[in-house]
Amino acid sequence: MPTNKQRREAAQRHLQRQLERRAEQAQKRRRNLGIALAALALVVVVGAALLISGVLGGDDETDDTAGLASENSPTAPAVDGSDGTCDFTEAVRGEVTDISAPPAEVPTEGTAQLTMTTNSGPIGLTLDQAGAPCAAASTVHLAQQGFFDGTPCHRLTSGGLSVLQCGDPSGTGRGGPSYEFPTQVTGEETYPRGTVAMANAGQGTDGSQFFLVYADSQLSPDYTVVGTIDEAGLATLDGIAAAGIEGGASDGAPAQPVTIESMTVAAP
Repeated sequence: MPTNKQRREAAQRHLQRQLERRAEQAQKRRRNLGIALAALALVVVVGAALLISGVLGGDDETDDTAGLASENSPTAPAVDGSDGTCDFTEAVRGEVTDISAPPAEVPTEGTAQLTMTTNSGPIGLTLDQAGAPCAAASTVHLAQQGFFDGTPCHRLTSGGLSVLQCGDPSGTGRGGPSYEFPTQVTGEETYPRGTVAMANAGQGTDGSQFFLVYADSQLSPDYTVVGTIDEAGLATLDGIAAAGIEGGASDGAPAQPVTIESMTVAAP
């Protein structure tokens, strides 16, 4: 039978083991907490960096050099037409003209032929339904609704950027239809003479405004290339460009006002 001294020593050993186990558990908890806090801190730092860089900040800056903007609200691209459907969403900024959006299902093969009759002469356009299905479908839809008829081409530029910009019923550069759709670019776009491309106020804000390139132009690849201009159209554009820009500027309203009298779509 153990003596009182032996019982006390055994109790002390048992208590010591308990204290050691508790110390080990506390150390593990502190270590796990430290790891969790470090991970949380990393998430906070990375999140702050992303917000500062604009990755999460919804940056809607436009290309100041090009200025090919139609002031609509930025919308993240969702459905770009590559699968035969487009995401036409409500435009809530700018001078919006109420008009129904095209059907979501769009052609993804072949071309569409349009004739843009202006007070300066005809401009034939060939739209690429395979390369830019949303932009082509929208332009055809607007033309069929008479959206462009009687509207001005509000902007002419010369030099490194040589374009005539049209498609804004308000003539201010801020107008468009009551819908917008995704910009479709690969990052390899170029804008040589004879190009038709969509103007925008940031990725995903394409609407009705477009620009016609009459001389090779240097632009960042941020604008959907939707088609080409025929030779007669280029001759018309050359005449418009030769008349100059209001006030002798290199960017502004055409010196001789240009109006789209009608935009018609050729039968398939």
